[in-house]
Amino acid sequence: METPSLHDQRLAFVTGLLLDAKAARVLDLGCGAGRLLACLMQEPGFTHVTGLDASAPALAVARGELAAHVASGRLVLLHGQVFTPHPGAGDADAVTLVEVIEHLDPQRLSEAERCVFGHYRPPRVLVTTPNVEYNPLLGLREGQRRDPEHRFEWPRHRFRAWAAGVAQRNGYRVQTGGIGPADADAGTPTQYAIFRRSPA
Repeated sequence: METPSLHDQRLAFVTGLLLDAKAARVLDLGCGAGRLLACLMQEPGFTHVTGLDASAPALAVARGELAAHVASGRLVLLHGQVFTPHPGAGDADAVTLVEVIEHLDPQRLSEAERCVFGHYRPPRVLVTTPNVEYNPLLGLREGQRRDPEHRFEWPRHRFRAWAAGVAQRNGYRVQTGGIGPADADAGTPTQYAIFRRSPA
């Protein structure tokens, strides 16, 4: 239901945030076919990037399109779940979950929180998810989700509350905002949260 330009805006925004953070080592959870990975590979500042996804076919697409980067060792692709720690993931300066959390049931979302913020515990975590308030502007009926595989799509206040709770529980600070064209009432089509680990 989204336009390609919105998806490109989201990837460019995330890439820019990671560059600003000087995050040389990035772990992209739920990487799919590797659209964000392809953007990161264009920037020499990302020296070691790992993509993890539960879909073997999606990883096969990423492996084919990014074969040169995989062969160089700069890009590692892993098969696994976002809510289960993967021994091959290694340390990361930043973890990204781009349009991922809305695919998780509540129990899995809690497990993903423990995995990301408890096990991996990077200096930064970046999460994006749809803003359900914007859906009517995309031509969707009330109650219709952008993807039938989405378990939920949150309004802005619900996402902000979730992000604040995650930050408080795990010793992070959080900043929230939006990506894409803004509407005075509905906000932006995509919402994001940047988590920064608090000093020990």
